[in-house]
Amino acid sequence: MAAKHSRTRIFSSPAGIVATAAVGVALAVGGTVGAVQLTSGSGQSGPVTLDLTPTTAASSLTPSSPTASPSASASPSATASPLATRSQQAASRGKERTASPKPKPTVKKTTAAAKVLQSGSCGASFYSDGQLTANGESFNPNALTAAHKTLPFNTKVRVTNPANGKSVTVRINDRGPFIDGRCLDLSRAAFASIASVDVGALTVRYEVLG
Repeated sequence: MAAKHSRTRIFSSPAGIVATAAVGVALAVGGTVGAVQLTSGSGQSGPVTLDLTPTTAASSLTPSSPTASPSASASPSATASPLATRSQQAASRGKERTASPKPKPTVKKTTAAAKVLQSGSCGASFYSDGQLTANGESFNPNALTAAHKTLPFNTKVRVTNPANGKSVTVRINDRGPFIDGRCLDLSRAAFASIASVDVGALTVRYEVLG
C-alpha cells in the first residue's frame, strides 16, 4: 500500500491554481488519487493553499486483474484418413466372370509298334569273349547285341523264349554263329535276360523289326 504524504502548497495567483489542477489530473492518471483542496483567503487574491493528501482510495484500488493468458489452443483434431476407394479397374462382382480355361489333358505319346519284317524259330546261344565285332566295334558282353549270318548291321531283332515268355531286343553288330541249327549268337547279357546262362543254348522265336 502506498504511504500517505501530506503536502501543502501555497499559490498567490490564479495561474498557480490552474497549474495545481493540472498536477492533480496527472497524479490521478499516474495511479495516485489525491484530494486537491484549493484555499484562498476570503475571495482575496492572496496565497492559495494546495493540500495533496492521498486518500485511502488510492491504496485500496485493486489492481486490475492481469490479462488472462491466452488459453491454450486446443490440439488440432486428428484428421480422419481418407476412405479407401475401390479402383474402377478392380474386380467387380457385377461383371460377368469368365471361366478360366481348363488345362488341356496331356496326351501321352505312344510309340508306334515296330513293324515285323520277318519272323521264325531257330536255336540261339551266347558268347562272352571277343575282341572286335564284324562291324568294327569292341565286343561288349554286357551290351544287348547279337551276331547273325546275313542280317544287315544295326538291324533290331526281338528274341523271345517261348518256355517263359521273356523277350529281349538286340542289335546285330557281328556275324555268326557258325553251328548248324543256330541262327543267333547273343551276348551274355542278352541271353541272361531270357534264360539262365547255364542252359548254354535254346530254341527261340525271333522277329526282325523294321
